[in-house]
Amino acid sequence: MIDRLDEFYSLKEEPNRSCLLSLRDIILDQDNTISETVKYGMPCFTYGKKALCYLWVDKKSREPYILMVDGKLIDHPLLEEGSRARMRILRIDPGDDLPLDTIRWILSRGIELLKGRLRV
Repeated sequence: MIDRLDEFYSLKEEPNRSCLLSLRDIILDQDNTISETVKYGMPCFTYGKKALCYLWVDKKSREPYILMVDGKLIDHPLLEEGSRARMRILRIDPGDDLPLDTIRWILSRGIELLKGRLRV
């Protein structure tokens, strides 16, 4: 039986499936304390017991993005606010190379916020 996480990824069409699976690996490799679960029907990555980020696909553009829970507190020009009060998104073009340095930098800031070490 396929679990909910595997089902989320397997139902996506290419190139989004490969992109999302790569993002999953990047996020999980960022820190060995990060784990993956499902919240609100989407993959949620937690640091300890606190939500760090989610993966989702935009309904209009059909492109994947990383939803950073405390994105409002992370200063990076590629993080989009939209109509969200606390969260910000990092859009990913599945046809381009992943912006690894940007993704890792944003994830590291998110982890520092959860650790209470990053001053805002």
